Amino acid sequence: MQIRPPAVPLVTVDPYFSVWSMADRLTDDDTRHWTGQRQGMAGLIRIDGKTLRFAGRVEPNAERYYTEPEAMTQVECRLTALSTIYVFEQAGIRLQVRFTTPLLMDDLDLLSRPASYVQFDVKAIDGKRHDVQVYFDVTGEWCVDTSDQKVIWQRREAEELVLLEMSHEQQEVLNRSGDDLRIDWGRMYLAVKAGPQVHTFIDTADLRKRFVRGEGIPPDGSQPMPQAVRERTMVLGSIWDAGAIGAEATEWTVVLAYDDVYAIEYFGDKREALWKRSGGSADAMIRQAFADLPSVIRRCEDFHQKLWADAVAAGGEKYAELLVLGYRQAIAAHKLVTDAAGNVLFMSKECYSNGCIATVDVSYPSIPLFLLYNPELVKGMMRPIFRYASSDAWPFDFAPHDVGQYPLANGQVYAENRMEGQMPVEECGNMLIMAAAVSLAEGNADFAAEHWELLAAWAAYLLEHGLDPEHQLCTDDFAGHLARNANLSVKAIMGVAAFSLLNRIRGHAGEAGRFLAAAREMAEKWETLAEDGDHTKLAFGQEGTWSLKYNLIWDQIFDTRLFSEKTAEKEVAWYLARRSRYGVPLDSRASYTKSDWLVWAASLASRQEDFEKLVAPLWAAYHDTPDRVPMTDWYDTETDRQMNFQHRSVVGGLYIKLLKDQGLSR
Repeated sequence: MQIRPPAVPLVTVDPYFSVWSMADRLTDDDTRHWTGQRQGMAGLIRIDGKTLRFAGRVEPNAERYYTEPEAMTQVECRLTALSTIYVFEQAGIRLQVRFTTPLLMDDLDLLSRPASYVQFDVKAIDGKRHDVQVYFDVTGEWCVDTSDQKVIWQRREAEELVLLEMSHEQQEVLNRSGDDLRIDWGRMYLAVKAGPQVHTFIDTADLRKRFVRGEGIPPDGSQPMPQAVRERTMVLGSIWDAGAIGAEATEWTVVLAYDDVYAIEYFGDKREALWKRSGGSADAMIRQAFADLPSVIRRCEDFHQKLWADAVAAGGEKYAELLVLGYRQAIAAHKLVTDAAGNVLFMSKECYSNGCIATVDVSYPSIPLFLLYNPELVKGMMRPIFRYASSDAWPFDFAPHDVGQYPLANGQVYAENRMEGQMPVEECGNMLIMAAAVSLAEGNADFAAEHWELLAAWAAYLLEHGLDPEHQLCTDDFAGHLARNANLSVKAIMGVAAFSLLNRIRGHAGEAGRFLAAAREMAEKWETLAEDGDHTKLAFGQEGTWSLKYNLIWDQIFDTRLFSEKTAEKEVAWYLARRSRYGVPLDSRASYTKSDWLVWAASLASRQEDFEKLVAPLWAAYHDTPDRVPMTDWYDTETDRQMNFQHRSVVGGLYIKLLKDQGLSR
């Protein structure tokens, strides 16, 4: 890859088990949770008696009886959709470190499995043989929220594996909700296969110092410690005594895993992660992860190769790099569980926004990725909203915004349910479009039929209120309330068209025709209301304004042809003329943009060269930004600075061009 990622995914399972490198080299900074809080790891290699550092930082302390080891020379950092590969070369040795989280959406049990691989591959590159030992650890920070919390531990042998385990000393499962939080319940594991060359330990950071000083490999087990220690002083680790290394590569694998015990509270019911649905234990899950390693890595590589080829064909290499960069983030911003009836729930966290769970206008932009690879996950996003909207707790005749704050899904928290904070047209349109997209992707409307009364009510709401929306919020709520929002009107029209499609799929020809005719009439009126010469307005009645009409893309994907081809052509030409160095602004009010909406608007282009021209500045924004965080979706197109938001699932929306090209019905 040519792009310099703003942050590099390492261990990316779910919103709590998600660790990144926010630097160009793995040795330049501590590894961190996506929120930016340190969740450290250390990687050291001793070559012929000299210790070098290849991951993280080994903190010198006040005792000053050792110095920070020299950083090994990093020669490559390469990303695939599912792996991050670092290559280091020094002292005649080539070390490859590969982080893989196998988020393959055609296998929900694997997708839910909270186990991530770290693979080490060493060989000599100078024609000589070298004595090599590799050290790797993770800190107690991985299982607590704050640095004043203490950690306890144990070491166990389970058949051929050695399991090192740590947890917060106070176990209060699902104890609170919020945004900038890390998990402090459940158990973190570092697991290796037992063998004479592999040594494991649970210790304070003193063992790192011993390895740096070359004091030899200690016996297996823990060093004496108090019953609980501060998270930052404790590590789980292993040393691999690779021995005399020649030109033939030698490999070693570590599995990092996390059993969160209970993952989500779903309307008062504590739910386990989906991987537990067959009653499996953490030990069995980790054992299966090792057993599956060869086939899983092969599947991950095959998936990446196909994704890369498809993405290059759809939008060029820069577009393909954006899709690869966003893949793991989009999935890891969710938690996969089931409800009491066994139905899949795919619960997003609205990361670095307000922490809401199952937010409709976060799900909506993310769905292109999931429609491509498993529409069941889109249904899993929608089920919580349908359940809440059909309950007595929801007082409105339009769709809710969310069902709580992660990980507690007990009812909407956004705007404290005040009417002035609702997004009635936005969320009704989102839910109808999502339902139609899923039905087209699956070739039936069975899922929609289960929730027909709500969908019909929301379609009726859009018929009455959608063409010329009243003063209200839309998904771009950071821009504030707006009346007569032209892009929001497009969403309403496409929501009505979506209900027509649902009726058609169910064989309700009369209703399908009625709603399609209504949508077409609304679109004709829209083109008159929105017309502003060589572009369309931000809001009806506001001449000289403009905005990205990203919701128009569904008219092309659904092939409903409600809006004239000239409208899309004019919009694309307008966007091309308004590009700044880092992209096209969201609208005429400010210089910031949203990456998902920018790619949706670019996908309106009939010529791929125009699409590539509009997406290239977005690639540059991620490549150049000084803000080292997992992909933000809200940034300034002039300064290339993050406005807010990071690690959000909405980067799945970058897959819209690929979805448009491949189609929903495959």
